[in-house]
Amino acid sequence: MKELLKKLTEAYGPSGNEEVIRDIIRDEIKDYVDEIRVDTLGNLIAVKKGNGVKVMLAAHMDQIGFMVTHIDDNGFLRFTRIGGISVGNSINRRVVFKNGVTGVVSYDGDVDRLSDIKLDKMYIDIGASNREEAEKEVAIGDVAVYYSPFTENNGKYVSMAMDDRVGCALLIETARRLKSSPHEIYFVFTVQEELGVRGAKTSAYALNPDIGIAVDVTGTGDTPKARPMAVKLGGGPAIKVKDALVLAHPRVKELMVKRAKELGIPYQMEILDAGGTDAGAIHLTREGIPSGVLSIPCRYVHSDSEMVDAGDIENGVKLMLKILEGEIDIF
Repeated sequence: MKELLKKLTEAYGPSGNEEVIRDIIRDEIKDYVDEIRVDTLGNLIAVKKGNGVKVMLAAHMDQIGFMVTHIDDNGFLRFTRIGGISVGNSINRRVVFKNGVTGVVSYDGDVDRLSDIKLDKMYIDIGASNREEAEKEVAIGDVAVYYSPFTENNGKYVSMAMDDRVGCALLIETARRLKSSPHEIYFVFTVQEELGVRGAKTSAYALNPDIGIAVDVTGTGDTPKARPMAVKLGGGPAIKVKDALVLAHPRVKELMVKRAKELGIPYQMEILDAGGTDAGAIHLTREGIPSGVLSIPCRYVHSDSEMVDAGDIENGVKLMLKILEGEIDIF
């Protein structure tokens, strides 16, 4: 799992540019499913066939990024956000473009407070001396992502793009370990979640599943002066109650809690005030689809150093397997 997660988090794949990460995921999962395809929008859909309940499992492939909007005379790149880029998380951070060109995010002038920094005053420095030199390396519309290596310490994994490559890793590992299931299972690796759960919306409409479960990260309340939240690293996978896009279906939530208790694994209940997951789109598809979310606790979300706990991921895989191997009694 560690090597898989390292490979996934270090792969390039901002919203709208998921080709590289999609090819990696396809290669990792192809031997464990009966069918695999890519839909019109770019979602990767892998199917384990069965005659029971149609289960859609969704984890998004895309990551947040910086899209070049202008190159000035001195070769500095102005940009716009792709997804939830934070000023505070970006100052003096390294970024990398698809072609391997790296740069540093900075800002105009001296600023005493981060709250004073505006996006239109920020730029990416790729070391170019002028516009012509910069244009040989990047073009308007190119997208950079955070650039930081995968590391491990004390059973914690730290990297860019844990949101949501950890969810992708969990689904791949679930497919690898799943020996049999009475259900038809769709492992859906979605695109453009960071821009408004777009891939989940189209794929859920096409698949029309009986139940949907998104797998994503969630914030924690376990760091100094953190906003109070009953989720911590090492406390087990989190079962969502609510976020800004969904109220988890009571029967799906209850099923997940029941299976966690049967396994005897730790779990946490998650209420997230802001943000959402692919479940926000899935549950509103067609006449409505009962949906829930399995979350992996993550510190420093939407930074270049997102941190997760190895035990939470492993218990997340175990819980997902328990759900898929048994009866899904929510109807």
